[in-house]
Amino acid sequence: MKTTRRAFTAGAAALGVSGFAIGRARAAEFTYKYANNLPLTHPLNVRAKEAADKIKEETGGRFELQIFPSSQLGSDTDTLGQIRNGAVDFFTLSGLILSTFVPTAAISGVGFAFSGYDAVWAAMDGKLGAFIREEISKSRQLIAMETIWDNGFRQTTTSTKPIQTPADFDGMKLRVPPAPLWTSMFKAFGAAPTTINFNETYSALQSKVVDGQENPLAIIETAKLYEVQTYCSTTNHMWDGFWFLANRRNWEALPKDIQAIVAKHINAAGLAERADVAKLTQNLRETLSGRGMKFNDVDPKAFREKLRAAGFYAEWKGKFGDAAWATLEGAVGKLS
Repeated sequence: MKTTRRAFTAGAAALGVSGFAIGRARAAEFTYKYANNLPLTHPLNVRAKEAADKIKEETGGRFELQIFPSSQLGSDTDTLGQIRNGAVDFFTLSGLILSTFVPTAAISGVGFAFSGYDAVWAAMDGKLGAFIREEISKSRQLIAMETIWDNGFRQTTTSTKPIQTPADFDGMKLRVPPAPLWTSMFKAFGAAPTTINFNETYSALQSKVVDGQENPLAIIETAKLYEVQTYCSTTNHMWDGFWFLANRRNWEALPKDIQAIVAKHINAAGLAERADVAKLTQNLRETLSGRGMKFNDVDPKAFREKLRAAGFYAEWKGKFGDAAWATLEGAVGKLS
């Protein structure tokens, strides 16, 4: 893909995806596409738009970032293929889904690894995050911005019963994203995980193809999953974040001064988005309860012990390798 994309601006409306595009009627020296899978109302898209506006202003209109939310350019797996070949320039993606291409990107999502956000940011802004970015860079097709954006600790929702102990997962049909770590963990609990892309999750829950799913509260709210789920168990089973990825070839085609401006504002927006998600999450339990969801808390110790006994941690230590696992345990303590 060429770095100058004026032709795309004229054709975007025909695709029906340019309603949230930034400055789509104006020509720019560099017009790049950024895709994500979240609704417009999620803090990620709010902060991304702010960053796009600041980038355009500081570059004097030379660079425009067109934003395509809600999987408008395709599912996560589709868009991962597009950013790898350069058809999409930027994409925010969970490390767990990115692991289908960069296996060690999933290590930050190991079940019940993080005790809370202090541990998360110490790891992801430190050695663990640097390790993962280096692994992404080794792909030669992608690079990751320095700041990882927050998706949140993931909770379990169901339409059938609350999750209170590991045994409650037995036989449950649970939607999981297309990544091996999720499937492996929920199989260890005795569930029947089913891989479904996020843009198809609401309909799968509505039609009872699956009994439940797991996502952070902010996504449960903004995607209106409360309309098709009854129970929310605060399992906090995984922390999940979004790497702001760039196609390497298209990124390196930008002049260095524009690269610096784009990276500066994207990384700053990521930090602001973290604060937004934290603030939003504080109030969401009450909000979702008011919309009919029934909440319960769980003791993570029993779930961690179940995973250890099932050989989950030992299995993934072998898959990630000693260096990656040592970096993780250096941040969170002994797991396996």
